[in-house]
Amino acid sequence: MTLSGDFPLLSLILLLPLLGAALLWLFDDRKPIRLFTLTVLLLDLVLALLMVGSFDSALLGFQWVEKYTWIPGLNIHYQLGVDGINLLFIPATLLLFIGVVVSSWTVVSSQPRLYYTLLLLLSSSILGIFLALDTLLFFLFWELSLIPIYFLIALWGIGPNRRSAANHYTMIMFASGVPILFGLLLSAFHYGAQLEQGGLLFDYTILSTITLPLELQGGIFLLLLIGFAFKTPLFPLHTWLPNITMEGPIAIAIIMTGLKLGAYGLIRFALPLAPEFAQQYHWLLAGLGVTALLYGGVAAINQTNLRQMLGYASISHIGLVVLGLSSFNLMGIEGAIFQLINFTLISAGLFFLIGALHHRIGSTDITSLGGVSSSMPLLASFLFLFGFASLGVPPTSGFIAEFLLLMSALQSHTGAGLAALFAVVLGAAYLISSFRKSLMGVISNPAVADAIDLLPREIRYIALLTLLIFLLGLFPSLLLNLIENSSISWVERLSSL
Repeated sequence: MTLSGDFPLLSLILLLPLLGAALLWLFDDRKPIRLFTLTVLLLDLVLALLMVGSFDSALLGFQWVEKYTWIPGLNIHYQLGVDGINLLFIPATLLLFIGVVVSSWTVVSSQPRLYYTLLLLLSSSILGIFLALDTLLFFLFWELSLIPIYFLIALWGIGPNRRSAANHYTMIMFASGVPILFGLLLSAFHYGAQLEQGGLLFDYTILSTITLPLELQGGIFLLLLIGFAFKTPLFPLHTWLPNITMEGPIAIAIIMTGLKLGAYGLIRFALPLAPEFAQQYHWLLAGLGVTALLYGGVAAINQTNLRQMLGYASISHIGLVVLGLSSFNLMGIEGAIFQLINFTLISAGLFFLIGALHHRIGSTDITSLGGVSSSMPLLASFLFLFGFASLGVPPTSGFIAEFLLLMSALQSHTGAGLAALFAVVLGAAYLISSFRKSLMGVISNPAVADAIDLLPREIRYIALLTLLIFLLGLFPSLLLNLIENSSISWVERLSSL
C-alpha cells in the first residue's frame, strides 16, 4: 500500500492512542478494556509499518513532514517528520507497548480503565518525543510523559516504597528538564540570530544545517548533556533506574529499559546542535560511557535480585552506546541506533519474562528461585536466549550492534575500547551466574514447583521478539540500509568542521 506524502500519517500515528484513551471510558469490564487497548496499539503498529514501508532510504532529509503554525509570535510550530535516525523507533515503541499490555493482562485488577488510559497516553507522548521536529514541541512531549509514569508507579507499583519511588523519579526528571529547556532556548536564540530575519528558531530541520561559533556552542551542549544524562541514565545520575525496577510495576521496567529516550536526545539534539564543541570534548562523552559500562557491570554482579541485576546491566549497556557515539564515525552512530532498537527487543523482552516470573512466584530474589527450568522450561529457555542476545552472542542482533560499537570505540578511543571489552566479559559473568542460580538446580520453593509455564499469548509475543532478534542478527542490512544515509549525514554534521 502506498500513501501520499500529503497524507497526515504521522499525526494519525501520534493521535490514535489519544483517541483510544478517550474511547476507553466507554467500557466497564476489564476484558473489553484490555482488548480495545491492544487493538488500538496493533492498528497503530500497522500504520507505523506502512510508514516504514513507504520510507525512501535513498532520499536525504526528513520525510512525511507536517508543519503547522502553533504559536506564531514565537515562531513555534507543530512539526513532525521522520528520517533514518528516528524511523524505526516508532514501530519499536508500539511493539513494546503491545508487550506491556500482554504482560499486564491478568495482573491489573484495580482501576483497569485508568491503567490502560495512562498506558495509551504514555505511548502517545513517547511517539511525540521521537516524531517532533520543533524543539519546543519535543520538550512538551518530554514533560508530558512524566505524568502517566508517575501514576503508573505510584498506583500499580509492586514494591512497598512505590509512592516514594514515583516521587523520586518525577522530581529528578522535572529537575533534569530545566537544563534541557534552557539548552533548547539558548539554541533558539543563538541560531535564530544567525538568520537574516533574526528572531527565535525552533525548527530542527534548519537548526541542523547551520553552525554556531564555538564559544556559543558550549552552553547548549553542556546543558543538553546534563539533562539527557539523567534520562539515559549515566553514572552518577542513574539512581532512579534500579529503584524503579524494584518498586515500579513491571510495565514501567519494560518501558524504561526498552526505550532509552535520553540516548535519543543525545543523538538527535545534544550533539548536532553543538557539533564542534562536542567533537572537542569527545573525551567527556567517552569517559561517561566507560564509567557507566564498568560501574553498571560491577554493580550488577553484586545483586541478589534478577530485576535489580538487569537494571544495572542496562546502565552498563547504555554506556557502550555513549562510548560509540563519542567516536563520531559511521560505525558508532549505526551501532548506537542498532543497539537502541535492541533495547526494545532484548532488554524489554528480558523484563517481560522476569515480569512473568514475578507474577507466578511473587519474587525475583535469586534465593527464592532455583529449579525454574524444571517447572517452567519455556520461560527459562527464553530467558537464557534473551540473556545471551544481550551479551552479543551471534547470530543475534545483539552481536551486530556490539560489534559495531566496539569497533568504533577501538578505532577512536583504544583504551576505552579495551575497557569496553572487559565490560563485555564482566556482563557474561554476572548474567550467566545469576541465571544459573535462579533457573537451574533443585526446586526449594513450593511456589516454583506449582508455577505454570508461559501462556499462549505470552509465547506469541516473546516468539515474535525472538524472530526479530534472529532476523536482524542474520540480515542486519534490513536495518542498516534504512538508517545509512541519515547516519552519514549525522557523521558529516559532526566531523566536517
